[in-house]
Amino acid sequence: MNNVDPDLLASWLTARSIARGLPLPVPDHGGLRVDTGLPEELCRHVFAGPDVGITELAHKITDPRIVIKMCGTREQLLVRVTPRWHLQPPGYLMTKEPGRNPVPSLPPGYWMQVATEAAVTTARIFAEDDTLAASGYAVEYEGVFVFDRIATDAAHQRQGLGAALMAALGTAQRSQAAQRVLVATEAGRALYATLGWRVLSPYCTVALPND
Repeated sequence: MNNVDPDLLASWLTARSIARGLPLPVPDHGGLRVDTGLPEELCRHVFAGPDVGITELAHKITDPRIVIKMCGTREQLLVRVTPRWHLQPPGYLMTKEPGRNPVPSLPPGYWMQVATEAAVTTARIFAEDDTLAASGYAVEYEGVFVFDRIATDAAHQRQGLGAALMAALGTAQRSQAAQRVLVATEAGRALYATLGWRVLSPYCTVALPND
């Protein structure tokens, strides 16, 4: 498996940071570092593929709140870290070529709110009682249009809300040449595949145990 294009990864990671109000990524050990500063995650190191910098980091890091992420297979990542590192649930870097955006369509009983502030577009779907049923974010940056944190409440799943969110967020795309990018969970991968997305690479994560 070939490495993911480092420029594509950098653009996606930058857009993700913008969407979440985080510091922009900086080069570190041959990959990119984002200082997330969250209670459960101080920072993340992200690599476009197997790199010697992963092994160097794996020997240096002692804090379980610092994670290593890599585009590639779990086997490729595990051989580059020490046995004390544990695999986390799998993710998938997915892309969709530029093309026609579907028209957002909601099932009866729901309404949607879409707003753009600075570079971030937010879409929220509400049920009839005004409870939040689904939400997602999108950012366009240097040749990519990134979808982030697409989530549907368990009580409102399997009604097409995820597809409606994606379509609504897609209307914010300005450059029709921008490639669409997201990282999906195992469950999300199936949904996005039905919407024409393809897996560019597995996206694997390792972390130290919380002793």
